[in-house]
Amino acid sequence: MFAKLKESIEVIAIMHLSDERKEILKPLAEFIQKKADAGEKINLNFICTHNSRRSHLSQIWAQVMAEYFKIKNVFCYSGGTEATAMFPKVAETLEWQGLEIQRLSETDNPVYAVKYAENAHPVICFSKKYDDAFNPVSGFAAIITCSNADAGCPFIAGAEKRIPIKFEDPKSSDGTHEMDRTYFERSQEIAAEMHFVMQSVTI
Repeated sequence: MFAKLKESIEVIAIMHLSDERKEILKPLAEFIQKKADAGEKINLNFICTHNSRRSHLSQIWAQVMAEYFKIKNVFCYSGGTEATAMFPKVAETLEWQGLEIQRLSETDNPVYAVKYAENAHPVICFSKKYDDAFNPVSGFAAIITCSNADAGCPFIAGAEKRIPIKFEDPKSSDGTHEMDRTYFERSQEIAAEMHFVMQSVTI
């Protein structure tokens, strides 16, 4: 794992999580534990309305923390109720935190390769609907990261478990002088919660 990313995780590891948030996160840890105990693939699909900010941050940090705690067979995805594009500030924020990001296409909905270690397979990120062919079709946990997606997705075909873990949208800061700080804080918050989840899993 990249040295700068490890340094970021050391800070994230000591961030405080409330008991209320820990209770919200426990069903995800339990799903991962159950799959790990059975020796099965652990497919996690993080879902938000536009698949542009929170769902990508959650997907990437969950994959990073699974690797950090050496939990095997974890595969993280993301999707939305509609496809837009991964917001550029998300990539910029993750680079500050030590990930390496390569933009693979120059389209309106670009594809990004996100690396957390020199020889690890990158996380592939682009905006897509939650049921896109790129994502798993069955046996996955659907983690709902925003209220709109929760209301807009009363049923998610193929999901073995539906888990609401909602985060505030950093979009509210777009175009303001608070933008950099807001995106960084949201990324740190999501990272800390994914750290808690993966640390809770016994391997």
